[in-house]
Amino acid sequence: MIRIGCTTFSEHGRLVDRKTSKLFEYARYFPVVELDTTYHFLPKEKDVRNWLTQVPDNFRFVLKVHQSITTQGELPEGITLEESLRLFKTAIAPMVEAGKLYCLLAQFPNQFKCTKQNVAYLDQVRTWFADYPVAIELRDISWYQPAFYPSMIEYMTKKQFSLVAVDQPKRLSTTIPLDAAVTNPAFALCRFHGRNDSGWTATGPEAKHVRTLYRYNENEINELANTIRSVAANARETAVIFNNNAGRDAADNAQEMISKLQLAYEALNPNQLELF
Repeated sequence: MIRIGCTTFSEHGRLVDRKTSKLFEYARYFPVVELDTTYHFLPKEKDVRNWLTQVPDNFRFVLKVHQSITTQGELPEGITLEESLRLFKTAIAPMVEAGKLYCLLAQFPNQFKCTKQNVAYLDQVRTWFADYPVAIELRDISWYQPAFYPSMIEYMTKKQFSLVAVDQPKRLSTTIPLDAAVTNPAFALCRFHGRNDSGWTATGPEAKHVRTLYRYNENEINELANTIRSVAANARETAVIFNNNAGRDAADNAQEMISKLQLAYEALNPNQLELF
């Protein structure tokens, strides 16, 4: 099955003719969502249970692991790593038990390069989340250099990590290629960030408003569709996340992709008009 959706459920107001959208509204259009609140904050069980009440049975969640796990931030004050892992797993347990967790996503930054030390760190991530489906997104080109790529793919496969198929800007020397390799046949994850070359490396408070400011055109949708088909041919389940939403383009592009792949989701939340 191919599930197509977006990052967050609240930023897609075009779906409902408002500035923001709610999860139960988002779930009328898409069968999967990526939540990044868990990257910034440790989730609370009551919030997870609330999410579950708003989605249909066939809906799935991609949860980003906390930024402290992916070397991009600090643990909450006064909490040890062991305690944060316990709190995280306890909070998401209802989602796991309900069968609605698609996977955990560990997104590593450009600074996380292909070194022995970082491979050892990935070993630790696998240990921390031994019982969970985990997708790994790498951002530095060193992992994809010919000298390391075959071993990297072999390693991801051995560890049962799902290597994320990533679409990024194409004209920068540091960004990675769009790679359809499947390293875990049980599930695959594609994440499409747009191709804003000038905004991708932006820093400062306004960075988030330009980094993913991009709308895929028809030719690019066709290209991405071919990648999805290639990935899906080698995985039992495939999730596709559009993250190009700085200009509120993700939902539109996601719907275009659903149409392009001729997908029909029959188990989404009903629209209001369908209730009468």
